[in-house]
Amino acid sequence: MKFIETRGNDGIHSQEITFSEAILSPIASFGGLYVPKALPELGEAFLTKHLNSSYKVLAKDMLMTLGIDIEESVIDEALALYDKFDDPTNPVPVVKVRDDLYVSELYHGPTRAFKDMALQPFGIVLSSIAQKRGEEYLILAATSGDTGPAALETFKNRPNVRVACLYPDGGTSDVQRLQMVTEDAANLKVIGIKGDFDDAQSALKRLLSSPTFNDALKAKKISLSAANSVNFGRIIFQIVYHIHSYLELVRQNVIQVGEKVYLDVPSGNFGNALGGFYAMKMGLPVEKIIIASNENNVLTRLINTGRYDLRGESVVATTSPAMDILISSNVERILYDFFGAERTKELMSALESNRFYALSDDETMKLQKVFAADYCNGAEGKGYIKEAFDHGYLMDPHTATCFKAFDCCATQKIKTIVYSTAEWTKFSPTIANALSGEVDSRDLDALESISKTAKMPIPNMIKELFSKPIAQPVVIEKEDIEKEILSFL
Repeated sequence: MKFIETRGNDGIHSQEITFSEAILSPIASFGGLYVPKALPELGEAFLTKHLNSSYKVLAKDMLMTLGIDIEESVIDEALALYDKFDDPTNPVPVVKVRDDLYVSELYHGPTRAFKDMALQPFGIVLSSIAQKRGEEYLILAATSGDTGPAALETFKNRPNVRVACLYPDGGTSDVQRLQMVTEDAANLKVIGIKGDFDDAQSALKRLLSSPTFNDALKAKKISLSAANSVNFGRIIFQIVYHIHSYLELVRQNVIQVGEKVYLDVPSGNFGNALGGFYAMKMGLPVEKIIIASNENNVLTRLINTGRYDLRGESVVATTSPAMDILISSNVERILYDFFGAERTKELMSALESNRFYALSDDETMKLQKVFAADYCNGAEGKGYIKEAFDHGYLMDPHTATCFKAFDCCATQKIKTIVYSTAEWTKFSPTIANALSGEVDSRDLDALESISKTAKMPIPNMIKELFSKPIAQPVVIEKEDIEKEILSFL
């Protein structure tokens, strides 16, 4: 498997690189990203082959089919981490919630969010490459709430790896913040910044491509990588659960192999949706990918109008904070796939310089053949949470945005897979308010209230957070990020 660049080649970077090289150095020429040069056609034969396969067997066969340059023993070790999920025989259950609507629950891992699906194995793979090369790596992570805890969990105490994790102070749920600031492993640094997720992500991208920062790391004999979905090492594991979820519907006799479905994805940085897009390209029978947003609905506007317009825009704090993002990095990979490197570079340069670009009518139509989109505000989301609970299903506010998108965008009566990205425990005050009208409840009070109402226990890894000491109290101005990281190293 070879990787090429979304914005073309600058004559300095290699024309093509391997998977392991793309993991270690995820930023390409002109600040672009790496994408697969080609993807294999899996087709119905592959799906039929795995009708009775476990998640790990499916994942391994897909990774081997893609031809990644990672030793088979390392792949086995990485995928074995799924055995630590709630149900080792099925780490991603798919549950019927409405007629034609099925929820793929991606949150049954150690940090109770979908980022575990990719970051658990990714940590093993990257650390293994670093050890094999005898190199030390600094992994940067910018988080809107879920990537941070998952990255810290997978990399803590791993050899040859240190992590600096940036999060927007006040921009995550209390549980997400506690999952980060109570981590005390010596190889982890958690930094709150005065700003929003876009500020954190912009800082990450700037540091990844900064000659002075990279030179400072080289002086310390440290190389630089990232745990965000700018890194294809994340995306490759996210393809798997889309295929698994489809096969689950076949196993439940809901569809037959070859029957098309909708994929309904809550979207912030677009990595989850991109995994579905690549699965579709490889032959997964998908009618359309439905993109669900919150009030930060830049993706809804892009897909419905062809305009990516951030002029005068700033991030709005919502009840689904992991999606409080305006600059969605993985849209760039979609642009490349549809329009090629030259046009992608032109569009991304316009966005970076002018905070705006507009697709042509033909380009917009190409986008709309694959994607549909709508957004859900906080009040609507709480309504969907209450409605689902009254019918026996408890979900988080990010999943709720998908129910609105399903009602608005699933125009054909075919089965729809909604991707639930977080457990109810991560956003308990919002859910408690939706269920009983509780206002301004603390996370622990809300957790206990929901647990009692829903007759569901609070998982120990969440309950224990409230008694753990704060090990990472730092909150700084965004201009001080580089200095803080270098001080940590």
